[in-house]
Amino acid sequence: MVTYTGEVKPGGPADTRELDSLVITKVAVDEQMSNNCYLLTCKDTGEAVLIDAAAASDTLLGLIGSIPVTHVVTTHQHWDHHRALSDVVGATGAATVAGVPDAAPITEQTGVPVTVEVGDGDTVPVGSCTLSVIALAGHTPGSIALLYDDSASEGGHPHLFTGDSLFPGGPGRTTNPEEFTSLINDLEAKVFGALPDATWFYPGHGNDSTLGAERPHLEEWRARGW
Repeated sequence: MVTYTGEVKPGGPADTRELDSLVITKVAVDEQMSNNCYLLTCKDTGEAVLIDAAAASDTLLGLIGSIPVTHVVTTHQHWDHHRALSDVVGATGAATVAGVPDAAPITEQTGVPVTVEVGDGDTVPVGSCTLSVIALAGHTPGSIALLYDDSASEGGHPHLFTGDSLFPGGPGRTTNPEEFTSLINDLEAKVFGALPDATWFYPGHGNDSTLGAERPHLEEWRARGW
């Protein structure tokens, strides 16, 4: 029975989704910003990757427990997505991952060197599972999404972790028309143009959605400019 909803709140319990080979655990941190953090654990090896060590290191380290975290991925350079990076990396010894254009700002802001800089088509291992990197320039120059393709499993489908580049209702915030055009173009070509409607996506704040639920609104988003 599938009970995962993706509806989490800061201070509340995590929500967990179990796939054939991967366990996805979603937790929200910080009452003001309500950031989502995702712990992905390989069922074969027990190794894990954390997406966005946003805040509340006690919460994140409690969630991790004794699980060996090999990588912490920061989806983009904005301050609210990496406030617990130093504590989590210090406790786990994990490698740090970020998109190439955002790597230097993240290092400067956190004092934690980004050890793995990634771009389109690169991969991040989660034990014996694999995340594929999709670069989505616009919200920040080096924003990335991470794709886990579970399509080969019976009833499976892709799972996409979008940071602040895609939410239910539209793209992430941009500050000028050039950034918006870059982001909507990337979303149309690399996400909606490449992945099926059944793709479930997990944003950096708030509830999840599917590409099928959002696809009918692409022209509306482009016309409104945000």
